[in-house]
Amino acid sequence: MTSRERASLRGQAQTLSPVVYVGKNGISEAVVNALEQALACHELVKVRFESSKDQVKPLCLELEKLTQSTLVATTGFTGVFFLPNPDPSERRVFAD
Repeated sequence: MTSRERASLRGQAQTLSPVVYVGKNGISEAVVNALEQALACHELVKVRFESSKDQVKPLCLELEKLTQSTLVATTGFTGVFFLPNPDPSERRVFAD
């Protein structure tokens, strides 16, 4: 992913609300499943970390691997993930 595409996705993510929340149990199978479902529906998803706030970046990198998505950005206690729809005609989010 180029820096231009990443910047475009970050801009689109600014207006989004977090859809997935990671609590005190950390990254569980339920969190991974919720993120996969959200990515399938929305393609661009914010994840909010309610605990383990000093571990946001490593947890985001782990979620990126588990869901095979792309980590677009981390800001504060929030990570933004992107996984384009495999069918180009059904894509909702475009990385310019």
